[in-house]
Amino acid sequence: MNTITCNTCGHLNKEGTTICEKCGNPLDNDQQGKLLNMRYDGSSIRSKTKNRSIIDKIWNFFSSVKIGVSLIAIALIASALGTIYPQEMYIPRSVDPSVHYRDQYGITGQIFYQLGFHNLYGSWWYMILIALIGISIFIVSIDRGVPLYKALKHQAIKRHPNFLRRQKLFAEYPNYSEDEKNILINKLEKNRYKISKKDGHILAEKGRFSRWGPYVNHLGLIIFLLGTIFRFVPFMYVDDYLWVREGETAVIPSTNQEYYIENQEFIFETYGEDEEDAVFEEALQNNGGPVPKHFETKAIIYQDVSEDIVGTEAELEEVKRGEIIVNEPLKINDLALYQDSYQLSEFESMSFKLHETTDEEEEAIVEFTVDLTDPKREYQFENGYRIELNKYYPEYELDDGQPRSISNYPRNPGFVFFVYGPDIEEQEASFLAIGQNIPSGDNQYKIGLTDFSVRDVSGLKVRKDLTLPILGLGAFIFMIGVIQGMYWQHRRIWIHQSDEKLLIACHTNKNWYGLTKEFEKVIDGTSFKMVEDQENNQKQD
Repeated sequence: MNTITCNTCGHLNKEGTTICEKCGNPLDNDQQGKLLNMRYDGSSIRSKTKNRSIIDKIWNFFSSVKIGVSLIAIALIASALGTIYPQEMYIPRSVDPSVHYRDQYGITGQIFYQLGFHNLYGSWWYMILIALIGISIFIVSIDRGVPLYKALKHQAIKRHPNFLRRQKLFAEYPNYSEDEKNILINKLEKNRYKISKKDGHILAEKGRFSRWGPYVNHLGLIIFLLGTIFRFVPFMYVDDYLWVREGETAVIPSTNQEYYIENQEFIFETYGEDEEDAVFEEALQNNGGPVPKHFETKAIIYQDVSEDIVGTEAELEEVKRGEIIVNEPLKINDLALYQDSYQLSEFESMSFKLHETTDEEEEAIVEFTVDLTDPKREYQFENGYRIELNKYYPEYELDDGQPRSISNYPRNPGFVFFVYGPDIEEQEASFLAIGQNIPSGDNQYKIGLTDFSVRDVSGLKVRKDLTLPILGLGAFIFMIGVIQGMYWQHRRIWIHQSDEKLLIACHTNKNWYGLTKEFEKVIDGTSFKMVEDQENNQKQD
């Protein structure tokens, strides 16, 4: 490693050092007469002195403030673009995202989807961008923080006269008395300055901790960014959805099939059902439809206590029961189940009968019931007839004249049945839906709807967020850094005593006006004159 030898004391300083670590003599001889750069007290910065190996180049890349600011700017622009249209989590779960963005927002919505902005905050490249920002902040903190710590921890009390003369605020006092010097020191102590003495030289310092405000900010940001990255760890963060029908027991998502929920009853109330709602009668009439007042799910949570053996049936044991109401979740082991949505009167089953087309009485030849949750593919009867469920559309709609299902939930079911019988040479096909019964041709037999049953479905949001304490801690530490660096300043006053005169120099990392006003109060009552602002003098020259 290259070193720089101090001409005054002979101390060997690291390459990049501008102020001797031992005596404080400025080492930049070509900058004589100019004010010293006191940002890091003249300590060497790794990124400014090393650029040889590939590690040095990577370090220097991430330690660049321009790179860090550029990464943050890219993240902000990407985040802003992600708010142009709703994220995928906020669109109906029953629709295809690619179709939804195209149909709702046109060509710009299609581009939004194809570029991956529909799931921006969960995309791999956005997470990499956040990680790069965290790496940049960490390396910048180490690159600047370590030299600053060493410089402040081991700063010399006795400084070279050239060091003092190149400070922004400086003055020489050829005539002074020890009594006035002691008065000056006592007033500095009353103003909460820490006084350090060595061989008659004095360093008065206060507010050093404010220099660490930006680094505390960096620590808070790193913790906050780690919290956002931890949201992609299943153990730390869950944001899932569950539809569970009345009387149904379903696996709770993201629990590795350990927990189940049973929907005992779904309760739905609207305004206008009670007498006290009469005050809303006019508003309800203007609304043109029922307005939900209250809906909840009475539920039981079970835990699978069976041995973890492939093929074994779940052995459920009740662990908790209660009501799931809007903003009042049912919680179990860091998981919270929120009441989010509902589907009233969803079809549970439909019953049909087969009869001859020419039979005006429509006397049933066979009858069967289709379980819409788990429909059978075939229905065999003892009289030789057989009905095959060839196509099933839970939520049927026509798309360019062709039937298709827009979701897997039986809200508007449609069926294609094939009928086989002892007197049917080839199968007969029929399409059935609500209000529709379309034969494939001149069919001998007809299938008709005889009955149906419905039930309510509860939409539950499954949430688990162990990252909130991490995010909160990061934000709290960040605010401490903001306050620490905003409301305090690092102020230093050096008093250099010689046989002929007294040299006084002042420095602060900010708020020079406040420092000059404070120095005026300190010298009040003494013959010491005000220190001069050498920066203004240089500008005038």
